[in-house]
Amino acid sequence: MALRQDPEKLDYPAGSDTKASSDYDKTYLQHHEDSGPGYDPIIDRYSEDEVKRIIRRVDLRLIPLCGLMYCVSLLDRTNLSNAAIAGRSQEDSLTKELNLRTKNPDRYSVITLVFFLTYVLFQPPTTILTRFFGPRIWLATITLLWGVTMIGFGFVQDWTALVGLRLLLGVLESGFFPGVVYLLSTWYRRCCLDEVGKRYSIFYLIGSLASAFGGILAFGLMQMEGIQGYGGWRWIFIIEGCLTCLVAFLGYIFLVSFPDNQKSRSIRFLSAEERQLIVARVNQDRGDADLEAFTIRRWLGGATDWKIWAYGLCFGCATTVSYALAYFLPIILNLGLKFDTGTSQCLIAPPYAFAAIVMVATGWYGDKYRQRGLCVAFNAVLCIIGLAVMGWAYGDTRARYFGVFLATAGANANVPCVLTYQANNIRGQWKRAFCSATLVGMGALGGIVGSTVFRSEDTPTYVPGLSVAMGSQVLILIVVGVLTVTFKSNNKKADMGAKILEDSPTFRWSFVLAVKSADPPINDPASVALDCSTNASVPLVFLDEALNF
Repeated sequence: MALRQDPEKLDYPAGSDTKASSDYDKTYLQHHEDSGPGYDPIIDRYSEDEVKRIIRRVDLRLIPLCGLMYCVSLLDRTNLSNAAIAGRSQEDSLTKELNLRTKNPDRYSVITLVFFLTYVLFQPPTTILTRFFGPRIWLATITLLWGVTMIGFGFVQDWTALVGLRLLLGVLESGFFPGVVYLLSTWYRRCCLDEVGKRYSIFYLIGSLASAFGGILAFGLMQMEGIQGYGGWRWIFIIEGCLTCLVAFLGYIFLVSFPDNQKSRSIRFLSAEERQLIVARVNQDRGDADLEAFTIRRWLGGATDWKIWAYGLCFGCATTVSYALAYFLPIILNLGLKFDTGTSQCLIAPPYAFAAIVMVATGWYGDKYRQRGLCVAFNAVLCIIGLAVMGWAYGDTRARYFGVFLATAGANANVPCVLTYQANNIRGQWKRAFCSATLVGMGALGGIVGSTVFRSEDTPTYVPGLSVAMGSQVLILIVVGVLTVTFKSNNKKADMGAKILEDSPTFRWSFVLAVKSADPPINDPASVALDCSTNASVPLVFLDEALNF
């Protein structure tokens, strides 16, 4: 895209006087003031390559560290499944030592689900606290505290103590994911290069390494059994808790604040003008980069938009399967598919590695063709096929393990897809903050369902649990269909001037169908903003950016 020039850099015609020059400047500035909401002339002072270099510096400070912190977050909330089967024999495992396999109630299921009770309860105010304390202090502090809590897991003597620690872990981890999602949405645009969508995917991809290699790490830590008289499952909790504390210190040192917080030292790796550019770009995209004054009414106003709850429902259905696999896959491989303990822990990695490939592929496709809903639907169908194979390929261990690949890929790849789906269709700082908390809260409800559907009495086929999981994916398909019809209808009305979407005349919903549009006039920022808000196809280089991290 050709650059527009700043009036101070223009060569005025020979013989022009000061008044003429001043009139030219006023005409230029007036043109841009009238050309679209959120426009800031500072955007014109940087070439495309200069903007890319600035964004890359933001990427290097923000994405890898957030991904690493999310990695330990997932590791700490899901390592219970690896600890449950860890030990040289079944007698040495957590399950046997704490007598978890009682059927009324199933104590293992109780321990897994109580985490989500406090995780959901403390979700709503966390985005406000992230704003109040700042991401660096807030996210690093809660990470340190849940790391200490995780170390305490290694010293429990009774299953009820484990319940209490899981409740505390839910309180502490509730502030992390919505805080990071909110933080990323304030640094990146949703349009043109769809920056926020790619960053969600890369962030989640890094975090998924915990699921891919958590089993292998647990298998290695299990070999410490007997040291200081502790069982292998205890060392899994202790060492992984220590790693979390280390990551928390890294977060406190290197994590950045919000771009509009010009007083924060954490963002001084950018100049004042570069920080202004970041805010201006996001504001041009959504018209909401400048923080509005907080009021309870403004924050809760998002609750009246039914689409926010639809996004949350999709996210909850996706996490139903992803959490179910995270908490029960080692057990399913061990008791259902009859692999030994070490093999079961190591066989977790390949399906999650495949999920990473699907995640990148669907992210790239969605970015290039602007087909958000289609990617969500594709992943749901993939998950349904995988779950069916897992449950009904009786007597064929290889086929059932292949089903694990498909189910794991579909469920986990849908997490960043749904995040991007909602991020592209939410406008307003506090509405987005409410949506972030609500989305992850609904995801936690999916975790409650996922932590209870696979019962020990359903071994080895787990048909009831698999049926519930498949039903959740069918629900995703229904919700995406309803949203697509609604978005298409509203966009058509907005194009005809009969309706204004999200209080902005240029805003358009992103849905399944890609709309090919002509390039906007170079000197018309309003047209550029409109193009960014629609589903115009813009080729992207998702893999290149991912590899450069």
